[in-house]
Amino acid sequence: MPLSSQPSGSVRSAAELNERIRGLWLRADGRLSAEQRREYEQLVTEWAAAVREEVVKAA
Repeated sequence: MPLSSQPSGSVRSAAELNERIRGLWLRADGRLSAEQRREYEQLVTEWAAAVREEVVKAA
């Protein structure tokens, strides 16, 4: 599901985002198209935010 279709306020875990990133690379066979690159960048940004949130909750 593209990130733009994520419901507002819906937060995915770092683990879920990591799986999506891995799946994207597997489907792309290591070569991302321009569209896939945009999706990858969005996923990584969301993953980094999720990791920070999980660290804050753990502290």
